[in-house]
Formats: sequence, C-alpha cells, structure tokens
Amino acid sequence: MNFRKQSTLEAPGFQIAPMVDIVFLLLIFFLVTWNFARHETELDVKVPTAKEGKESRRSVGEVIINVKSDGTIMMNRRVMTGQELGDTLRKISELYPDQAVILRGDESADYRHIVAVLDICRTANIWNVAFATGRPE
Repeated sequence: MNFRKQSTLEAPGFQIAPMVDIVFLLLIFFLVTWNFARHETELDVKVPTAKEGKESRRSVGEVIINVKSDGTIMMNRRVMTGQELGDTLRKISELYPDQAVILRGDESADYRHIVAVLDICRTANIWNVAFATGRPE
C-alpha cells in the first residue's frame, strides 16, 4: 500500500539572478572595450582630414604615437622625450621586426616635429609607419 501522494513537478519560474549576472558581465565587457577603443584617439590631437583616407581596423598591440601642436610626443598616454621614444621603439622592433606604427600629428604642429619622430622611427629600425587622418566633414 502506497499512502504517499504523487507530487506533480512544477515548472520553475523565471530565474532573475543568473540574468542579472549576465547583464553585468556584458556591461563590464563593453565598458572595458570602449575604454580601450578611445584610448589613443581621444587626446587633444586634431589630425588633418583627407578625401581619400580609409578607416582601418584597429588591431591589438598597435603602436600609436601622438605629436601635439607644441611638439610634445605622447605614446600610451605618456609624454616622452625623443630619447625615451627611441629606446622604446628599439625594444619593440627587436621583439616584433615588422611592427607598424601609426603617427597622429596635430594639424597645427610644425612639420619639423613630425620629421623628428620619423627620424626616431627610422633609427629604431621601424619602417612601417602610417599617418592618421580624419574623415572629411
């Protein structure tokens, strides 16, 4: 004799805790990605525009050198002297011989500052240098 009552299985309700965890993880992922995407392009360097310029995809580990209007050289949000930049680029070129460098020069910067950075790149054995331009408005 079985006196136990057969229990019916109830469908579980909507679980909110795992959904909140997923939403928070996605939010953190997008915030970190956005922060790295704006890392070098939000500095106060206004690059000149070009009609034939193409927007390239940013790659992980790309080297971006910013030259401000007063001739200040910045790399990785750090102000560098010519000697420090040369030492850093030499180390990078030893590890990665084909490393590309993106040069973002302010449109009001003297040309001599841009040429000085190009000379530093050449002495550091960096040959793949691209110039950043803005989109025409």
